[in-house]
Amino acid sequence: MWLFVKNLLFTVIVPGTVAVYVPIRMAGGRPALLAAAWGWSQALALLPLLFGAAVYLRCVWDFGTTGGGTPAPIDAPRRLVAVGLFRYVRNPMYCGVVFLVTGWAWFFGSWRILLYACVLATAFHLFVVFYEEPHLRRRFGESYERYCRAVRRWIPGRAFEDAAP
Repeated sequence: MWLFVKNLLFTVIVPGTVAVYVPIRMAGGRPALLAAAWGWSQALALLPLLFGAAVYLRCVWDFGTTGGGTPAPIDAPRRLVAVGLFRYVRNPMYCGVVFLVTGWAWFFGSWRILLYACVLATAFHLFVVFYEEPHLRRRFGESYERYCRAVRRWIPGRAFEDAAP
């Protein structure tokens, strides 16, 4: 139960801020959201919004159930998570967040939010390359190396067959 609460709190505070609050605020806040004229563009924008949210939530589930941790670096999973979407791409959670922000850019027709999504994607890439991957290599050793050789960083590919490295 406590792990669920920690995952929920992290999700609301970090991705909730980065992928929901900031883009809506950039568009003009709650009034802009409520005043959005619904058309085909807004309806279609629900696709990346819902897809991004589903990807993120599935990854949080896997972090909790398989890894025994949260997405927070200070409470990371205790076991290497190479199940679910992590079998196809090493960083699906970050991809889900970028999909969410891109969905908001589409929903509001905002180039500014799209630029924010690009900046966010670049920041995620730098964080992964310079902090996360070296940390995971030290923590999980050869099993992480094997996982990295089999699964791409950002572009989904074939499923990782060694689901319990």
